[in-house]
Amino acid sequence: MDMRSMLILAVLLALIREDKGQKPTVSLRPKFPQVYIGDDVTLICNRKGGSKPTTWFIDDKQQSHQDYSMFLTAVTPKNNGVYKCVQDKLMSDPLILTVLELEPHAQLSPSVGGAVMIKGEGRNLVLQAEDDLKNWTCSVLRGVSRFGLGVNVDEQMKRAVIFAELKEAERATFWCQKKNFSRSNTVTLKMTEHVVMLVPPAVPALQGESVDLRCVVWGGSKLEKAVFYKDNTKIINSPEGTYTIVNATQDDNGKYSCRATYRFSHTSAGAALKEGDSDAQELKVIGGPAAAIISGSTKSLQCSCPRCPDNCMSCHWYYTLFNDPHSRRRLPENDQSITAEEEGLYSCRFDCGKGLSRFSDSYSYKAQPAEFGGLLYILLGVAALIILMGVIVWMLKRRKCGGSNVQVTGRGIPCFWSWHRRSEDTPCQRASRHH
Repeated sequence: MDMRSMLILAVLLALIREDKGQKPTVSLRPKFPQVYIGDDVTLICNRKGGSKPTTWFIDDKQQSHQDYSMFLTAVTPKNNGVYKCVQDKLMSDPLILTVLELEPHAQLSPSVGGAVMIKGEGRNLVLQAEDDLKNWTCSVLRGVSRFGLGVNVDEQMKRAVIFAELKEAERATFWCQKKNFSRSNTVTLKMTEHVVMLVPPAVPALQGESVDLRCVVWGGSKLEKAVFYKDNTKIINSPEGTYTIVNATQDDNGKYSCRATYRFSHTSAGAALKEGDSDAQELKVIGGPAAAIISGSTKSLQCSCPRCPDNCMSCHWYYTLFNDPHSRRRLPENDQSITAEEEGLYSCRFDCGKGLSRFSDSYSYKAQPAEFGGLLYILLGVAALIILMGVIVWMLKRRKCGGSNVQVTGRGIPCFWSWHRRSEDTPCQRASRHH
């Protein structure tokens, strides 16, 4: 064996020995400094030499999951714990996952649509934050690789738009952040190659709220009917293609799918009926952070948060146009009471330091007809008072003329003109003296 071959062999042996002694590492993707309730995150167990058969432990309890990556959807404090993994009989150091029961400082949401897209499709995501969006960046996690995205900022509307696409990934998680501190929630989009799609919301379903599951047929076909299934069990027929869970609870968790009957009537009036099944999509209902409560009477609004932590002291107010849910802007007031000035939707929430409470329900303020009516009544009352005073003055003047409506003097002059001549005797007075 020549010197070159011996050198290569020595290097390979050193690498093998190094690889065998290298412990695996559990890492969090995306690398968030804070994990908020409702986030989608991925834990990766990896060591030098690539992925291996993996055993996972949470709080020292072995898990059935064996892939080197673990995707956690809509995390809650129930996901808190110490995560470890084992590869080649080597155990990693622990990673402690702590989920805050708060919302992040910015919101990311689809402009239209839900969590499922057809292969090759794209969608706009809208970012809303309380400060200048120029310093915000947005990213996507496809698999275990992170990519930066272009951000189109609308300074006037105080929002930004990113274009979300999956490329070749089956699933991708999108988020935006500012200098590794303030960030938005995560939005996970999933790819399907089926013509029929079961589309859940792109943001976590919250307990007690209404959740719409839609059965959609790609390509502009006419939906005749849809049948919805939960965990492969039929639950409802829907001619409209929508299944609404009115008051969502954790009993509604599960995998949902639909079977659609449809026809491509836009291509031919006599197009034949077709049927197709969707992929199964997971629905996870979570409790969510504490929500602020808004109350009011006409223009006077109050905000409270009985379930918020004690450190939630500052109140934030927001105004949204009636016809544009993405136009929300923060108002300058920080008190728990404000007066509505413009017609629109008002909401509030509390600042808790590392995050915020959930938004309150929106309060719809319109200029009340009763307010205009009240002003009208006041104006009519003032006018009536002026008229009454005029009548009283006229009656007093009439009494000075002797009590009759019109007295004719000897010269034929009506005596109600007499008050115009106060500096001298009136015709009435002269006539009475003659009599």
